[in-house]
Amino acid sequence: MIQSERPALSIVIPIFNEEENVPILADEIRQALDPHGIAYEVVAVDDGSTDGSWSRLEAVRAADPRWILVALRRNFGQTAALSAGFDHACGEVIVPLDGDLQNDPADIPRLLALAKDYDIVSGWRKNRQDPFVSRRLPSMLANWLISRVTGIRLHDYGCTLKAYRREILEHLHLYGEMHRFIPAIASWMGITFVEVETHHRPRRFGKSKYGITRTLRVILDLITVKFLLSFATKPIQVFGMLGLGAAGLGGVIGVYLTLLKLIWGAQIGGRPLLFLAVLLIVVGVQFVVMGLLGELLVRVYHESQQKPIYMVKRVDGRPARER
Repeated sequence: MIQSERPALSIVIPIFNEEENVPILADEIRQALDPHGIAYEVVAVDDGSTDGSWSRLEAVRAADPRWILVALRRNFGQTAALSAGFDHACGEVIVPLDGDLQNDPADIPRLLALAKDYDIVSGWRKNRQDPFVSRRLPSMLANWLISRVTGIRLHDYGCTLKAYRREILEHLHLYGEMHRFIPAIASWMGITFVEVETHHRPRRFGKSKYGITRTLRVILDLITVKFLLSFATKPIQVFGMLGLGAAGLGGVIGVYLTLLKLIWGAQIGGRPLLFLAVLLIVVGVQFVVMGLLGELLVRVYHESQQKPIYMVKRVDGRPARER
């Protein structure tokens, strides 16, 4: 998308079967932002809706050309829809917003103001208006676990309402359920972030798209995030350590069995411990080989895509360069 002037703000909204909510949300955004004189655009991504969401979006755009509509060919999921919205957004600050009216657009000016001093401003639904057992309790446990594993401590990773400076998102590639982990994934850049309380409202129309299976997928993605944060550029350190540990344990068992055979003349051929020792040594060698292959893949990935291994914050006297 080409614009003569970059807007200060891009609001990215994933839409999936939210036909009742679209016109109300459009009115709320106008009421929240127009009085402040903020130059903004709204990028609405229809994630394969099967109801009348697209026709409602077209009606909104006809009345307000600041709305940019993106239609995906099928339902790819929230992370993919947000990624498509980020790719089509032109604003200096990008704010994703749920399309179900549970996030309050009135919070956006406050997030935008804080984004002048922070790379990421994360919303916190402190008084969340969702069922406790099915939504809030799993979310509390997940937020605690994610904060402990990633080291980026937030009360509410699942809150879509956040403000990102443009340069943060330009260096991220999202997949799976990774949109909720953006603050953690971006931490390798040396980001500054702050968490602020935001309003949260009960759902008025439509059905929630969240379930227990989504929680399980989030846990699996958390394992991926931890690996990417700690070992993405040095896989030999995790696979190599596992390999050396397994092979070392197998070697110790092998020495023990050898001593039994040579000193005490014990029969060791049929002992399960012998098979365990051989298995551990073989598995250990395989882990080390996996680590070496991972190192080769990492180098091919970074060199072929020219992906930087560091981010420069500032250089005085000449333009900053990334490698």
